[in-house]
Amino acid sequence: MHKTLIVTNDFPPRPGGIQAFLHNMALRLDPERLVVYASTWKRGREGAEATAAFDAEQPFTVVRDRTTMLLPTPRVTRRATRLLREHGCESVWFGAAAPLGLMAPALRAAGARRLVATTHGHEAGWAQLPASRQLLRRIGEGTDTITYLGEYTRSRIAAALTPEAAGRMVQLPPGVDEKTFHPGSGGQAVRERLGLADRPVVVCVSRLVPRKGQDTLILALPAILARVPDAVLLIVGGGPYEGALRKLAADTGVAGSVRFTGAVPWSELPAHFGAGDVFAMPCRTRRGGLDVEGLGIVYLEASATGLPVIAGDSGGAPDAVLEGETGWVVRGGPQEVASAETAERVVALLGDEELRRRMGERGREWVEERWRWDSLASRLKALL
Repeated sequence: MHKTLIVTNDFPPRPGGIQAFLHNMALRLDPERLVVYASTWKRGREGAEATAAFDAEQPFTVVRDRTTMLLPTPRVTRRATRLLREHGCESVWFGAAAPLGLMAPALRAAGARRLVATTHGHEAGWAQLPASRQLLRRIGEGTDTITYLGEYTRSRIAAALTPEAAGRMVQLPPGVDEKTFHPGSGGQAVRERLGLADRPVVVCVSRLVPRKGQDTLILALPAILARVPDAVLLIVGGGPYEGALRKLAADTGVAGSVRFTGAVPWSELPAHFGAGDVFAMPCRTRRGGLDVEGLGIVYLEASATGLPVIAGDSGGAPDAVLEGETGWVVRGGPQEVASAETAERVVALLGDEELRRRMGERGREWVEERWRWDSLASRLKALL
């Protein structure tokens, strides 16, 4: 029986887009032929209980390391090779190529016949720095396939690889569960609960970190309110930037038109997408290209929900938008330009119900055509 070992730091209950990507793919592989080796979410009783409860619900075997961050150390490498042998795994999938893909030679020596490493946004940053660029090159040489999200990440990562390894790259983006994210997902109930039933709503669903651009939305709000006085910005998600965003809303004088939900359980996210009339996340690239959006699955989840989307131009985010068809891409910076462009696009959409409907329907159609999990999981199975 051909079995696969997934080696990853990015796995629920740790929250995040990469974690959801790995989990959704894992659920579509044969559970009898799958073993997941992952780090522990967080230390302490609460983290341990949440992790144990999650793992117990999975149809496949999950083995947790005691550390909260797997690194390709001798100890972690020994444990990974032991799991490979104990479970008879013939293929390995590194949930994030850097840095865990450095274990590839040891796992191949232990009997792995196929090694696949998936890249996200941070590997594009690795490709820009001399030391990490060399490590990325080693990962390419040690694995059979490196996958990429879209053309932005492919072009940058390929430049760090040998020509032979670059030629073996295959696209494997995350997908969307079109049965979970769909029009009529419960948004009206969320609007009523938050007192937004009759107001035009711009929704942003994401972790609250500077790259995502929630601050751009807040700075755009005065210009939006000048044209659409009853508009409201619904910021869904938690994160370290929340305090700064709340202060910015107060300082900008728009706190009364901004709602923060805090972290929302995954099961409630479709309804929160559905609470919006427009989805906007004007993400931007930071730290000289080291902090970049790999793709932005939230844009596709919003499209599946039937919303027009406004994306920033960071990294691979434009790959998740059909420009002028499912939404628009705006510049992520400088801030004055970004907020002005964002305000202009938001106002255009809030003022045109037919345009919103047309873009939302095209977005839903595009997700069903190209971004369904089942078809992408079939691609992964073939690689493994």
